[in-house]
Amino acid sequence: MGERVKLELDGEIAVATLNRPEKLNALDTKTRMELAEVIEGIEEVARVLIITGSGKAFAAGADINELLQRDAIKAFEATKLGTDLFSRIEELEIPVIAAVNGYTLGGGCELAMACDIRIASEKAKFGQPEINLAIIPGAGGTQRLPRLVGLGMAKKLVLTGEIIDAQTALRIGLVEEVVEHERLMERAKEVAAKIIEKSPLAVKVAKKALNASINMPLKEGLRYEASLFALLFSSEDAKEGMRAFLEKRKPEFRGR
Repeated sequence: MGERVKLELDGEIAVATLNRPEKLNALDTKTRMELAEVIEGIEEVARVLIITGSGKAFAAGADINELLQRDAIKAFEATKLGTDLFSRIEELEIPVIAAVNGYTLGGGCELAMACDIRIASEKAKFGQPEINLAIIPGAGGTQRLPRLVGLGMAKKLVLTGEIIDAQTALRIGLVEEVVEHERLMERAKEVAAKIIEKSPLAVKVAKKALNASINMPLKEGLRYEASLFALLFSSEDAKEGMRAFLEKRKPEFRGR
């Protein structure tokens, strides 16, 4: 494992920490490659992944010195690395929580948006400031942001390059929760622990259905949901969950 992304396991919770505080955890090529290595096989060792940053930033965008060296072909290749990485995070079978500790700009904001749940410190700042460099977001900023905050608000943020605080991010739907800075990781782990109590199979299927909802017409989505709902009735976990409820005891799920 490299030095730019630290991985720790706390029971069934994995914590990946971006570790370039002197560069505000800028997502250069090497950092993105290390993060890709970290998440490879993460589903085999953890039930929930938390991604956070060290120092004052979650991730403050790309490395500008690296951007300056690129022509169009190199820029496309580099942003494809980011796009593929963030899509892989979004498609992990386990839930991913972004514990947003500070500056979350450009590619950092795109990374946070690829996570399933975003919990922000009161000190967090968000933005897609690429327009200030005469470029645009290249790893999901123009695609995931409208899905989270609406098209009009996404246009405002992308076209102005405005940086917003955590409470504004909460109000517009960019994050799900804001907590005191000192409680950020504690709260992220509380949410992770609550998820871990559930059937791993049901969590996996629920995430798959929810991710599909933004890409399917309603009628098709409803049919897909119904098929997944019915499929779970063939699982041992579903039977255990229902029996435990009727017997007023804590269920013992086995993920099958």
